[in-house]
Amino acid sequence: MLVSFFPRPKVFFLSAIAWTALSMALWYSYAGDLVDTSAPATIGVARFWSTPFLWFYLYFAISAAIFAGFWIILSPHRWAIWSIFGSALILFMSYFQVQISVALNDWRGPFYNLIQKALTTPGSVTREELYTGIWTFLSIATVAILAAVLTRFFISHYIFRWRTAMNDYYVTNWSRLRTIEGASQRVQEDTMRFATIMEGLGVDLISSVLTLIAFLPVLLRLSSYITELPLIGTIPYPLVVAAVLWSVFGTGLLALVGIRLPGIEFFNQRVEAAYRKELVLGEDDPTHADPPTLATLFANIRRNYFRLYLNYMYFNVGRYVYLQTDVIFPYVLLVPTIVAGKLTLGIMQQMLSAFSQVRSSFQYLVTSWSVIVDLISVQKRLRAFEATLHGDPLPSIETESEPQSA
Repeated sequence: MLVSFFPRPKVFFLSAIAWTALSMALWYSYAGDLVDTSAPATIGVARFWSTPFLWFYLYFAISAAIFAGFWIILSPHRWAIWSIFGSALILFMSYFQVQISVALNDWRGPFYNLIQKALTTPGSVTREELYTGIWTFLSIATVAILAAVLTRFFISHYIFRWRTAMNDYYVTNWSRLRTIEGASQRVQEDTMRFATIMEGLGVDLISSVLTLIAFLPVLLRLSSYITELPLIGTIPYPLVVAAVLWSVFGTGLLALVGIRLPGIEFFNQRVEAAYRKELVLGEDDPTHADPPTLATLFANIRRNYFRLYLNYMYFNVGRYVYLQTDVIFPYVLLVPTIVAGKLTLGIMQQMLSAFSQVRSSFQYLVTSWSVIVDLISVQKRLRAFEATLHGDPLPSIETESEPQSA
């Protein structure tokens, strides 16, 4: 899954993490201060080509080029251009989209304060001021749309190259892999599903981490407006603490109620593969795909799906209860401060947006759990290929029988 696309995956990813940490440390401790950042951030699209932003673009490009050059020289790989430079570009575009979200959050404060002023003091705000605020939003939104479309377009090509690398790798070793149960399905369908899942799941993970880096300082600053929290009272950085605890609670809850899903999804692919294989054999051999055999195989499918539906019912109860409560949760936190009259409409909108961004990042596992379950089941199936190629014993789940209860 990895060695086909990345050079020496274990060392590569460890070095990527170390280099990223080193680059970030250098940026925040020294490089970021080489240009003047004391001026207030521009509200509008002009911030994206301001001097601090242009300097960061150059710094990122230099860091990525040094890292890529090191690996291309150390361990030449057929897919290095896509796997290294492509990954760096995805990381940069994810960062850029997060900065667009920050720009929109900065826009909300003055604009909603302007609306509050217009509603409370008629005639104090002109139409031109409101139209200017709306135009600022539209200009930022246009950049957001272009960035999102171009990023998704590139990622689709990036992921298909990854799938191509896996396909070529497995096909080259087909003589050693063909005896594994459902080998054809694993090469054709599982590599496709792995690539498709990674397209969304991997990008969302990167975006969540970058969103935390960008919005945590914003939420820390906005926490100064909070007088107290319900039932708790006054604590340092209340919004950050609340976002972390609430997200950890949700992640733990859904991980607990969905703990059996990856294994059931794995068995689901196994029984589907057995049924499909029998049908394919029956196309050319009349001794296969007889009604009793097909009935038995389909009964296995039925039993596994019914067990999957039951477990997803438990999972969805916890998930939907948590997510619906999540909608109103930030308003509950703000009740004492709102009653005390300590917030303007603009500050409250900024606060709700920043809290939502941070909370959503911490809730990555909550919102992605069903997709992660699917990815784990695919990974379990492809691991059998990896074990065979390296002469290792097959994973234990390959020899387990699926549970017989409905």
